[in-house]
Amino acid sequence: MAHDRDVELRELEWFVALAETEQVTQTAERLHIAQPTLSRAIGRLENHFGVHLFDRSGKRLRLNRYGEVVRAHAIRVLGEVEAAQQRIASMIDPQCGVVSLAFVTSYGSWLVPRLVQEYRQGTPGVQFLLEGGPADTVVDLLRNESVDAAFCSPQPRDEDIHWHPIAKESLRLAVHDQHPLAQVKKIEMAELAGEVFVALRPEFGLRQIADALCSEAGFTPTVAMEATEIPTLWGLVGAGSGIAVLPATPRGALTKGTKQLVISDSGAVRTAGFATLLRRRQSPPVHRFIEFVHNHPLIHR
Repeated sequence: MAHDRDVELRELEWFVALAETEQVTQTAERLHIAQPTLSRAIGRLENHFGVHLFDRSGKRLRLNRYGEVVRAHAIRVLGEVEAAQQRIASMIDPQCGVVSLAFVTSYGSWLVPRLVQEYRQGTPGVQFLLEGGPADTVVDLLRNESVDAAFCSPQPRDEDIHWHPIAKESLRLAVHDQHPLAQVKKIEMAELAGEVFVALRPEFGLRQIADALCSEAGFTPTVAMEATEIPTLWGLVGAGSGIAVLPATPRGALTKGTKQLVISDSGAVRTAGFATLLRRRQSPPVHRFIEFVHNHPLIHR
C-alpha cells in the first residue's frame, strides 16, 4: 500500500535517469551523487507507489511495467515543471516580462496608451495586460492582487496602497448649447444647486469627485440619469437631458449641441494617480515600470 509521503521532483529526476541506464553506478556518477543516496531515493519512490519499479537480478536492474508507467508520467511532470520555469523566467525578465494594469475606463483613451507606449519604446519586449473599469473596481483588483498596479482617481483611502499623482485634468461643466447657462464662460458650483445633472454611476471616480464638488458648494445634485461612459454623458447633455461635470475636451471634439464652461471652484480638477500595493513584492519588469511612471513628469490636460 502506498504511503502518504510527497514525491520530490529530485527523486523523479533521478528515477528517470536510472530508468534510462538501468545501472546504479553509472547513473550515480552522472548525477554526482553517492550510490546509496540514489538507492534510497528509488526505495522511497517504490514505497510511495507501493510496488517495485525495477526487477532485480543480482546487481542488474530492469525497468518493469510499473516502472514504465511511472517513467511516462514522471517525464511529463518534469517537462511541465521545466516549461513553467521557462515561462516564469520570461515573465520576470525586465526586458520581456509581463505587467498587468487596471485603469479607470476614461484613462484608456489617452493616459494609459501614452505611458505604455513611451515605456515600450525602450523595452519593446514587455507585454502589458490591461483592464479598464470603474474606480471602485480598479481599486478592488489592486487590493486582491489581480493586477500589479492601477491608474485611478480619486486617491484610495487604503493605508497599504501607495498612490503617486501622475496627471491632472481640468473639469468643465458640460451644457446644451441652448441652455440658459450656455451664455456664460465661467461658473461656480454653488450656482448649480437647482439644476438637473446627468452623471456616471456612484462607483466611478469622476462621479465621486463631482459629488464632492457639489457637497463643498452646499448642495446635493439632482441626478436624472446615470451612465457608465463619459461619451454617453456628452450625448445626454447634447440631447438636453441635463448638465454634467466632465473632463475638459478640446473645442473641436465637443459633441454637437454642447458647450463647456470653466468651473471656477479650486477643486475642479481630476488628478490621476498610479497606485501600487505596499505589501506586494513586485517582479523585476513591474518594478521597472513603476520606477518609470514615478519619474515621469506630471501630465496636464
